[in-house]
Amino acid sequence: METVANPINGGLLMPAEWAPQRALWIGFPHLAEEWPGVFTRAQEQIAAFANTVAETGQEVRLLVRGEANETRARALVSTKVTLERRIYGDIWLRDTGPLIVREGIEGGDRLAAQVFAFNGWGDKYRMPGDETIGADLAWAEGLPVTTSAMVFEGGAVDGDGTGLAIATEECLLNPNRNPGLSRAAIEAELTRMLGFERVVWLGCGLMNDHTDGHVDNLARFVAQGTVALPEAIDDDDPNAAIYADAADRLCAAGLTLARIPSPGRIERDGRVEPASYVNFAIANACVIVPTFGSPHDDAGVAAIADLFPGREVVGLPADAVLAGGGGFHCASQQLPVL
Repeated sequence: METVANPINGGLLMPAEWAPQRALWIGFPHLAEEWPGVFTRAQEQIAAFANTVAETGQEVRLLVRGEANETRARALVSTKVTLERRIYGDIWLRDTGPLIVREGIEGGDRLAAQVFAFNGWGDKYRMPGDETIGADLAWAEGLPVTTSAMVFEGGAVDGDGTGLAIATEECLLNPNRNPGLSRAAIEAELTRMLGFERVVWLGCGLMNDHTDGHVDNLARFVAQGTVALPEAIDDDDPNAAIYADAADRLCAAGLTLARIPSPGRIERDGRVEPASYVNFAIANACVIVPTFGSPHDDAGVAAIADLFPGREVVGLPADAVLAGGGGFHCASQQLPVL
């Protein structure tokens, strides 16, 4: 369905991810020290993601850092993938890249880039380039840039293209981001910058999420007013209570739930990992779902396929990407069509 202009904010609104995309930016791993023991496989898994989207005919721009990194990427991706050399820190462009909105101006609509302050996910992971890559990508597209002093990451919110958004209190109200801002002030800035008229607040994100509970790892809009949310299948699922609380809050807000299986308990070196099938990336003709070697992988991919009947839904291994702190959605950012 089409994005609905927000009259409260002069028609400015961030389109839903399923709206038509001109291109998809993806970050390629280049810092081996950030991926101990999984660096090569993480590069391979990101390359597989880029290749799968590019095979559908969509433009994919894989960001690389330096000559050696570009050479490695070129060995893994097809010629259908465009390599774009940029200065960036880690690969998580969902959080550091520009958030593109459609805004009404005199004489018609235009795309514009919204860039927030960034502090390395609460001063945990500071890397040169992460604070500038958002504006750099926007300027390269010739997009006007609006900046905000509020610390914010794109994966912390998900919208359905109508002015409705979901977010977690754990992340957006965390004192390591904006200790001087109230809930109301944060909501007001999300309205000003992204056009969200209403935010439905969930509680905590997944256990051990490096991002302090980004909502794109917990719950995602799959249609206007409809949210995909994992459901614990196994008795030892570490996030069972978190899913239950999110379900209660979403239902209380009047949203429709589409329950999908949880991957269950995924561990690495004895530590529970924040594995989630809802960290899928939506492209024009396909949806790429991360898989983790869980017995629930096939069921998770099939459940998401039921939610996107007009797109090919593909499950790709993402355990190495997860070990670095995120998933396919985290590593990508779309450039919408005007």
